[in-house]
Amino acid sequence: MRIGMNAFFLNQPATGSGQYTHHLLKALARVEPGHDYFPFSPSRAPLGELEENLAKVWFEQVSFPWACWYHSVDVAHVPYFAPPLWPTVPTVVTIHDLIPMILPAYRGSILVRTYTRLVATAARRAHAIVADSECSKRDIVRLLGIPPQRVRVIYLAAEERFQPIEDEAWLGNMRRHYGLPERYILYLGGFDQRKNVPTLIRAFARARETLGDIPHLVIAGHPPERESSLFPDPRRVVAELGLEVFFVGWVAEEDKPALYSGAACFVYPSLYEGFGLPPLEAMACGV
Repeated sequence: MRIGMNAFFLNQPATGSGQYTHHLLKALARVEPGHDYFPFSPSRAPLGELEENLAKVWFEQVSFPWACWYHSVDVAHVPYFAPPLWPTVPTVVTIHDLIPMILPAYRGSILVRTYTRLVATAARRAHAIVADSECSKRDIVRLLGIPPQRVRVIYLAAEERFQPIEDEAWLGNMRRHYGLPERYILYLGGFDQRKNVPTLIRAFARARETLGDIPHLVIAGHPPERESSLFPDPRRVVAELGLEVFFVGWVAEEDKPALYSGAACFVYPSLYEGFGLPPLEAMACGV
């Protein structure tokens, strides 16, 4: 079988869709080597934010379905919420969540809302839909009006490399590399509003006042460059409370198992997730 894959996010490993696409293609090649896989991505980088947004929609709605037709693929897979409105071949779409339709803060401008309506209509025309969880499936059935029998739940999983690291030399090197304390509470994830990181910091401050000697708080990931209501800057909250919090920035994929393994505990105060993979990775590392 010839399988076409929308690989728009393949070269964006910092995004959830990029991670999903990369690991899905890698796993498919291992477990189903008898098929031919065609990852299609844009041919050039756009100039400016407006062109970037237009180029993304053009790729999803025109270039990708055309490439599937041109290369005679048997089935297409779109690994995020953006199937073509007029597919040229049977199309499967993975919908990780419906955040723009559930959380008012994420509905965005009129252009964003128009785009959401476009892909929602397109999803209703898809031949099959994959959801990461029963929670996402219920949202898809309720908000998109898609019959439950057309939605298949396929859970995410932590990679095999996420295992407990007990080598003290390895853990020590990781702590020195990222400037970490001996004992720490870890958060690893995004910083948009639903991730609830400012609340985590305030809870940490209260726990310190109440309990006294508790591990330091380590926050991994890139805080927003510019603060907004959708992307509150946790560093401002830290400064207001006069806390010492370790911001370590982007963590290399190969360092994540040791970072998880060295933590006293992992915290993930998100208000809404389609799945939420970091807690699973932390548990796989014995935290």
